[in-house]
Parts: sequence; C-alpha cells; structure tokens
Amino acid sequence: MADMTNTASRDIPSSSVLPIAILSVLAAMGTLATNILLPSLPQIAISLNVTTAEVTSAITVFLAVFGLGQLLVGPLSDRYGRRWPVLIGFAVFFAGSVWCGLATDLPNLLIGRVVQATGACATSVLSRAIARDMFSGAALARAMALIMIVMSAAPGFSPLLGGALDHSLGWRAEFALVAAFSAVSAVAYGIFLGETHNSIRTPLNPVAIGKTYAVLIGDRRFGLPATTSSLIIGGMFSMFSAAPRLFIEALHFTPMQLGLFFVGTAFIVSAAGMLATRLAPRYGLDGPIRAGLCATAAGATILLISMISPTFLPFLGAMCVFLLGMGVVIPLATARALSPFGEKAGAASALLGFLQMMIAAIGVWLAATVSHEAMFALGVVMSAFSLLALGLYARGPGVLMGV
Repeated sequence: MADMTNTASRDIPSSSVLPIAILSVLAAMGTLATNILLPSLPQIAISLNVTTAEVTSAITVFLAVFGLGQLLVGPLSDRYGRRWPVLIGFAVFFAGSVWCGLATDLPNLLIGRVVQATGACATSVLSRAIARDMFSGAALARAMALIMIVMSAAPGFSPLLGGALDHSLGWRAEFALVAAFSAVSAVAYGIFLGETHNSIRTPLNPVAIGKTYAVLIGDRRFGLPATTSSLIIGGMFSMFSAAPRLFIEALHFTPMQLGLFFVGTAFIVSAAGMLATRLAPRYGLDGPIRAGLCATAAGATILLISMISPTFLPFLGAMCVFLLGMGVVIPLATARALSPFGEKAGAASALLGFLQMMIAAIGVWLAATVSHEAMFALGVVMSAFSLLALGLYARGPGVLMGV
C-alpha cells in the first residue's frame, strides 16, 4: 500500500485553528454526553430504582443509535452538504438532553438517550467528513490528531465535571449542562464554519448508498484501518462503562476521584496524539499504527494477567500503556481509512462511525455481562479486542472481506 504521506497534501495554516477547534467540539458531543454521566451511574440507579448494571443500558442504547444514525447522515450530507445536517443535529441533541434531564424512570431516560444519540451522530460523523473536505494525506492525519488532542478533553475532563455537578446539584444538572453546551456550539458552528462540501454531490439513492457501503467495506484501504480502529475504540468504551462499577462500587472511590482518574487518561491520550502528529510525517501511517496496536495489546494483556491478584497500581499501569497506544492508533487509522475517498467522504465517515460505535456498544455490553467481577470482565474484553485488532493489521490488507 502506498504511503499516504506521499500523496498531495498541505500544511495546516494558522487560519485553520478555529475550524479545527469547532470540529473537535462536533466530534466530542457523543463522548461528552456519555462520559459526563459515568460518576453518576450509581446515583442515577438509586434515583430511578434500578441497578447500576441496568443503568449501563443508557450507554449501550446511546452507542447503538449513535452508530446506526451515522449510516443515514453520511449520505445525506454528501447529497445536501454538511451545514444543515450539523445544525439540525445540534437541535435534536438539545431536545434529547432536556428529555433525559426530566426523566423519572429508566424507560424515559432511554428514550431521551435515543433522541440525544440521533442528534449527536450528525455532529460526530460530519466532523470527520468536514475534516476530509478541508485536508488530505498527511495534513488530514495531522488535523485528525489535533482534533483528537482537543477531543480527549471531553472523555477525560467531563467525568470530573460530572462528579462535581452530581455532588453539588445532582445528576440532572449534567444533562442541563450538555444541552447548554450544544446550543453554544451550534451558534459557533453557524457563525464561523460554512459549507465545506464543494465537490460533486452524490444522488440520494438507497440502492446506490447500499452499494457504496458495500464497496467501502470491501475495499482493503478502508476496511482494514476502519475495523482496527473500531476494535480499539470498543476496548476504550468498555473501560469507560466499567469504571463506575470498578472504582466506585468495588474500590470505593468517590465520584470526584473517578473524575480525576479520567483527567489522567485525557493527558495520556493528548500526549499520544501529539506524538502521532510527529510520527506520521516522518514515518508514514502504517508503522506508527502497528506500534500503537502493539502498545494497546500489551496494556490489555497486562491488565488481564494482573487479575490473578487484582490491585489498583497494576491496573493503572496497564491502562496507561493501552491509552498511549490508542492515542496513536485512532487518528492515524482514521486518516488511513478516509484519505482515499474524497467524493465519498460523508459515506466513508458514516460507515467508520457506525463500525466504531456498534463495536463499542458490543464492548460495553460484554463488559457488563461477561462476569460479575468488573475488573476481570474488562480485562477479557479489552485484551480480546486489542489482540484481534493487532492480528488483523499484522496480516495485511487482504485479510478483510476476502480481499
């Protein structure tokens, strides 16, 4: 496979800093809406008269709808542009956040999460498509890494913010905050970022869309990095979902202490993203991706082995290694998957988002059901996903879909 850094690309000018910051906000809406709740899951369970494991379904449902919705939003944006789908997505997300904040039972909370996810899928999938509209090759890899650096603040710092809100105002204040954040973000997007899809508009034909997805998933240039990154994200979300059971219920951390743990993860992922921006122009994409996959597999395997005598420090060390590898893999694998498909950027980004969120939903479900021991279940899921990702990428592009 030709090195993408040899394709036509351009450096990211200073004028692109604000657009990249806005794209980071778009990309982070889904993780913000999920991770801010993590410290509050036990309290939400008490408030709604259910178990913490049952409340975890609010994460699984969100991720499933989040993934499925992207399959529709991507082709819509290729036909009608990026601007209006993003603005409508913000409005739907706002409505879903309000619904969740007013929920008095689990079914209503789940309905609100479905509405939330429907809006978030538009902003998330189109952040990648807009980045592909604006950049290509190594510049796209650098843009995706910068977006990830900023975006990592959402899953990293939002649990700390969520813990503070839960302590002072209760868990419903978390939904009020994300609703307000989405409104401000919509205004910023509408003012500072215009339509970016200036290439040929793809007709909105369901048969053609299905064929486009089939071609993409069968194309080794897309299928391999897309599946690889999806498995790593699945491991990450399984860790996010298991953290409240592990830290609060098993290790007796407070919600604020759990939030501080996630802040640490943000710094690690940010540092890895900065490393990725330097590795890609110098070594291409494949080498750093393989190295990152080795790190994620090593971290997850260490985590599983440490279950022989589970303690916090080995868990923390294993997670640091995993997160370091993840921070390198995700932006570079995303750039690898999207770069060859300029005219199909919306569909390619949608299919990538679908794969990532559906595998994440499976990871969350497995982490909640494999075992009553949260740390053991997490070790099994993360090691299985990471080793599978490493094995797929190590065998080369021809392994997927028989190509």
